[in-house]
Amino acid sequence: MLEEKAMVNDALSAVKSELTFYSSAISECSNTNLRSTLQQIRDNCETSQYELYQLASSKGYYVPAAQADNSEIQQVKSEVR
Repeated sequence: MLEEKAMVNDALSAVKSELTFYSSAISECSNTNLRSTLQQIRDNCETSQYELYQLASSKGYYVPAAQADNSEIQQVKSEVR
């Protein structure tokens, strides 16, 4: 039987894959009704992903990287522009 940590991590991985799929499908979709539907599904998927992340973080299953400071953010911004 899977432990809760493994189940949460598996669910997070699956949701990340789904979000990648939706991004690709939306960017290639020319039917406005289908595009809108996919966007709504993607939005719900993003909400689920964030809820799973919060659960994983609160239980110590996921520890995000340290937050970037302002100079690091500015450096990335200048590189992207």
